[in-house]
Amino acid sequence: MSQKRYWVRVDETGKLEIPLAVAERFGLRAGEQTILEENGRELILYRPVTFLERVYIEPTNVCNLHCRTCVRNVWDEAAGFMNEQTFERLIQGVESFSPRPTLFFGGYGEPLAHPRIFEMITTARSIGAEVEMITNGTLLGERACRAVLNAGVSILWVSLDGATPQGYMDVRLGDALDQILSNLRRFCQLRVETGATTQLGIAFVAMRRNIHELPRLLELGRELGAGYFSISNVLAHTRDLRLESLYENAQYETEAQKTSLLPVINLPRADFPAEVQNALAQALHDGVRMEIAGLNALRTGNRCPFIEKGSLSVRWDGKVSPCLPLLHTQDSFLDDHVRRSVAYFCGDLAVQSLPDIWRDPAYLDLRQRLQRFDFSPCVICNSCEMADQNLEDCFGNVQPACGGCLWAQGLIQCP
Repeated sequence: MSQKRYWVRVDETGKLEIPLAVAERFGLRAGEQTILEENGRELILYRPVTFLERVYIEPTNVCNLHCRTCVRNVWDEAAGFMNEQTFERLIQGVESFSPRPTLFFGGYGEPLAHPRIFEMITTARSIGAEVEMITNGTLLGERACRAVLNAGVSILWVSLDGATPQGYMDVRLGDALDQILSNLRRFCQLRVETGATTQLGIAFVAMRRNIHELPRLLELGRELGAGYFSISNVLAHTRDLRLESLYENAQYETEAQKTSLLPVINLPRADFPAEVQNALAQALHDGVRMEIAGLNALRTGNRCPFIEKGSLSVRWDGKVSPCLPLLHTQDSFLDDHVRRSVAYFCGDLAVQSLPDIWRDPAYLDLRQRLQRFDFSPCVICNSCEMADQNLEDCFGNVQPACGGCLWAQGLIQCP
């Protein structure tokens, strides 16, 4: 995303004056409260939790692939598709917000498997909302490419967990990479021919078995004209995936990073040849905090990325959650213990409007708690029965108790 700078002014009473257009775009209206965070040399001003900036929409939880990393291997959830009435209520609710939130079609299924997905995207664009979508790329044929480009989708994200046929097959359990790359090359051709502004993003889930393919994947993405790359660790739904994870030590470093106990390496912008990379890798392993040109490169831990994005998530049946992980009940490994994340809903579009759900005092209170993130450190401690589920914690929080959330520790991320 592009970075912009604005002149601000501190008035005679010490109040910070922000340009009106910027304040409105980030929900900084008169009387709103938010957090100003001091982070080394940075001052970070968060958007108020009253401002809805992004809506994740799960058109379906059905998928045409059977990947080894997928939660479907361990859950027992009903499959379904968002019906027309639910989507209409969602769109009516989105229209009441100004500015319009971005609508992201994704969730726990393949959006292109929904028979009305292109109508949904066109409707979303017709009310002035920006649209993003993520797909596994197997159904991205000529018709789908043209529909995405003609509708004016801002970013089309494609999940690719391998850059070679063998690497892709090892994770996705199907020989589809050649077809996906053919689809993406056609997408790029049509983008040039039509003059469309849709950007391409590549999402990669990193594991021990495929991390060696990341350099080739980045190269492949650049060849396809990708403007964005989203790299995440794998969420270990099985013990086999637990052995594939790349964050065995990283999950315990968060608290130490907040203190001055670890020395700081302040790096310049540079090419970082192999010998420098190896030296830095060893330094990080031994325990340091890293800054690049004075900016903290490890600004993670104890912060809800979905709250920071100003987002909520809508399941295929219209139930509304504060985040993607809480759309469905699922098990995953926290270290060597299984932790159950029980689905949590703030409302239901079948009986409430989206504005009423968003402005409900109980949901507002939850967003404020998530912004403060005063939860017990289950990721680090993980030593009592309370850490086995997200129903309560030893700080007195009730569901959702998010101290064991790996998204909040910067270990798992979504576009």
